[in-house]
Amino acid sequence: MKLILTKKPKNVTIIEGFPGFGLIGTIATEFLMEHLETEKIGIVEMDEIPAMIAIHQSKVIEPISIHYNKLHNLVLVHAINIGKDLGWKLAEVITNLADDLQAKEIISLEGVGSPNGDEDSRVFYYTTTAGTIAKKLQGVANPLNEGIIVGVTGALLAKQVKTPLVALFAEAKMGLPDSKAAAHIIQALDAYIGLGVDVKPLIKQADLFEKKLRGIVQKGQRAEQIQEEKHLSYVG
Repeated sequence: MKLILTKKPKNVTIIEGFPGFGLIGTIATEFLMEHLETEKIGIVEMDEIPAMIAIHQSKVIEPISIHYNKLHNLVLVHAINIGKDLGWKLAEVITNLADDLQAKEIISLEGVGSPNGDEDSRVFYYTTTAGTIAKKLQGVANPLNEGIIVGVTGALLAKQVKTPLVALFAEAKMGLPDSKAAAHIIQALDAYIGLGVDVKPLIKQADLFEKKLRGIVQKGQRAEQIQEEKHLSYVG
């Protein structure tokens, strides 16, 4: 696993969204890439997953790509495919990225299972540092007092990285993906760092991303299945 950067802006805020429950992180970072003016400044090469990429609207979509927004000095980590059981290695990549860019904060966007049926999803937050986050998120998100955190965010918290970390969790419905929950997490993110996001058309736009990402993920899963079937035919 190798981090490759073509630019190294400093003192940035890193926002990472890895595919997890409801594809919340992937949909949210995808929306930010479309809503904000960004440029791709890097990728993460991964030998641990099948050698495949997605093509969408004649553009290559790598498994993990890194994008920069100059206006807000944000670095977005956008992920479509991260393989299995790579949370610790990806947490190390995010740690290295934060060190290289002298990041002032890492913000993780995650989905968690919802017990509320068809009700609107709630958003929770967890932070490794004291600050004004509670005031900024009042009425938008609640502190996470109990829970199990898995994946890259869980690994980052377990590693106790030196860069301050804020994790936002949106309750997501069963099935992939949940664009409405992703819209709620974007709303919380906007309240926290002030991106000027217009929330009125957000769910409609998120639905478009949902259809796009659903197709990419399904094609990726099918490609992995085909590769596995070929491998089995070779060895047995």
